[in-house]
Amino acid sequence: MTVSGTGPQGALNLGNAVRGLMQQAIQVYGDSPQAVGWLRMHLARFEEPLRVAIAGKVKAGKSTLLNALVGEAVAPTDAGECTRIVTWYQDGHAPRVMMHPRGGQPSQLSIHRRDGALSFDLAGTSPDQVDRLVVDWPSQSLRGTTLIDTPGIDSLSRDVSAVSHQFLAPEDAPTAADAVVYLMRHLHSGDVRFLESFYDQGVARATAVNTIAVLSRADEIGVGRLDALMSAKKIAARYRTDDKLRDLAQTVVAVAGLLAQTGRTMKQSEFAALIQLSKLERADMDKLLLSADRFCAPDGSDVLTGDERRKLLDRFGLFGVRLGVTLIRQGVDDPAKLSAELVRRSGLDDLREVLNIQFTERRDLLKARSALLALDLVLHREPRTQAQHLAVELERIMSGAHEFNELRLLTALRSGAVKMPEEARNEAERLLGGEGGVAYARLGLDANADLSEFRNATLEALSKWRRRAENPLSTRAQTDAARVVMRSCEGILATLPR
Repeated sequence: MTVSGTGPQGALNLGNAVRGLMQQAIQVYGDSPQAVGWLRMHLARFEEPLRVAIAGKVKAGKSTLLNALVGEAVAPTDAGECTRIVTWYQDGHAPRVMMHPRGGQPSQLSIHRRDGALSFDLAGTSPDQVDRLVVDWPSQSLRGTTLIDTPGIDSLSRDVSAVSHQFLAPEDAPTAADAVVYLMRHLHSGDVRFLESFYDQGVARATAVNTIAVLSRADEIGVGRLDALMSAKKIAARYRTDDKLRDLAQTVVAVAGLLAQTGRTMKQSEFAALIQLSKLERADMDKLLLSADRFCAPDGSDVLTGDERRKLLDRFGLFGVRLGVTLIRQGVDDPAKLSAELVRRSGLDDLREVLNIQFTERRDLLKARSALLALDLVLHREPRTQAQHLAVELERIMSGAHEFNELRLLTALRSGAVKMPEEARNEAERLLGGEGGVAYARLGLDANADLSEFRNATLEALSKWRRRAENPLSTRAQTDAARVVMRSCEGILATLPR
């Protein structure tokens, strides 16, 4: 059996409460078009797919990873003018690109295909004058999630960097994104500074619940050796225990974005080219793949032309070519099987699982958080006597909603603000939904565990954390934390069939 647990149902109840509060606010501010428009926009977000922004420094692989998640080359990956603009990718009935200029009316752009990838023509409009592009694309992957590609942070152009900062961490408004996937090649001070700027100081009281860090271009670690991804996963695991990063992001995942994109979009001709390379003698193949320059240089061989090799290198990277040839030599002789194996090894499946656990399961919670931030802003910008009850209710939800208490405690545990023995801390994080909001993830059970296992595990956890809450040697912070965990256990128990 599968038991939903506290997460989805609790977030649904919270979402309904926030919806009702937003509707009351719209009535109170009915004479303020600006406030009403703002509140209605955020109320409408409840019915939209989750908005996930992809951010990172220049050349971190943002557009490539977006293409891998969609499964099609919809985002331009060159250094063209469109990469300087915030671009939304959402599911649509037919392909369409709308340009939204600053202070002007939206207009439809023509779409071109260049080497299999989409290309947008801004029709003479300067990127500096464009607020955003909105790409409608029929895609199963986009039905539950709208992906937002942002310009590179720390770009040589301060204006380009400012676009991303303004979109993701505006000074006077909640961000338009519900969650962020932040790409980094290694953890640098610039990455930390940006994550701190996105650090939620609003309703959820400084929690990293809406941020995932990705160690991107993982195949380039170790100079593209076949064990590069294993090395990258070890580095990601080390980053997950970094005190600073734990406080700024839910988790860290290693992904080879180029390998993932190519695996999901591989062509028959590319598979045939890898087959040809795999027929070379092992020594000749090893020499050929020593470097990118050697792979593309004339060698007197009739195995692929120089142009074919360059195209293969652009699509797979040196690591991808090495891996593809190795897998074929090991017996993977079907293009569909090779594609699936490349995607699996790229780390994309790991990222998708994390996105589902950390974001999709918390959809209503993240939407509620964005809406409360918007309402809080209206109350501060346009204070009025008849809105006092809204402020009281907002504060009640902020301080009383158990979902937000869970998020606050998760952050406190990960930042070290609340100290516990490692085993207790890990168990608390799991019960609070740090590894997924459904009951089996919180309890550390298999998804198909029977009802008695769910009940026994819940009662055992509840009893254990009640003892911790009543322990006279516990600090006040530890006692308060234990009571929050107890409430999470009681929430799981309440969802179990009688």
